[in-house]
Amino acid sequence: MNPAIAYLNGRFLPLADVSISPLDRGFLFADGVYEVIPVYHGRLFRLAGHLQRLTNSLAAIQLECGLEPSDWEAVLAELVARNGSGNLAVYLQITRGAPEIRDHNFPEADTPPTIFAMASPLKPLPDAPYREGISAITCADIRWSACHIKSIALLANVLVRQQAVAQGATDAILVRDGYVTEAAASNVFLVCDRLLLTPRKDHRILPGITRELILELAVANGIPCEEKDLPATLLAEADEIWLSGSTKEIIPVTRVDGRPVGGGVPGPLWRRMAALYQNYKDRVCPPVRG
Repeated sequence: MNPAIAYLNGRFLPLADVSISPLDRGFLFADGVYEVIPVYHGRLFRLAGHLQRLTNSLAAIQLECGLEPSDWEAVLAELVARNGSGNLAVYLQITRGAPEIRDHNFPEADTPPTIFAMASPLKPLPDAPYREGISAITCADIRWSACHIKSIALLANVLVRQQAVAQGATDAILVRDGYVTEAAASNVFLVCDRLLLTPRKDHRILPGITRELILELAVANGIPCEEKDLPATLLAEADEIWLSGSTKEIIPVTRVDGRPVGGGVPGPLWRRMAALYQNYKDRVCPPVRG
């Protein structure tokens, strides 16, 4: 295989040759934001939504990177092409740069940001999670209070995911002040009496791009849905539970804290939404005809 090609501060170069200063504020302070964008058949999926969220995250941490959406489109299209198109996961990260001195204060305004992007093969998950569902535990949401920012500070997410793995589960559903927020790296959906529910958007959750698409598809196809605060007690009453994310798409949860969800198998509304999602994806990112 050809070596992976990355983008760093205006240059395309082999990923193995990328070098970032140890004084970079992303390394020292997790002072930066990121995005992950799926690519199907060489086409960036829901790019406008990802770039808008990136813009929002940059504004929230008061960081200007100097690239407009049209610039990003050109950079990412070139990155995808240099990595063979196909199905990829594009990761991009922007930090506040590498000033000469480590200091909590923002660096001087002329300190350039560090802009990095890479593409890796997007490998589908095994069939088992979709056929059988996954198990999850509930645990306290120990993350910071600005979860609407897609920050590179992900240690809390790592710790709760590892807590799930240590207990023989796949993921963790997080609870804050008695309400469901997210999973370790996913949005959460519940189905209760044929009503599709998901936590409302505020500082407690990341506004997921897949989350938005699920809600769009629900409205377009007559599936009742609602965004609202979800008491954690609903997890034990739900007929179905799903997790959603840009690279995992929509995964059914069939066990929570050792108890079956609904009938203990992926439910009918999940099957319908998964089909709607795949149809949409195939329509906007069709296979390239040779």
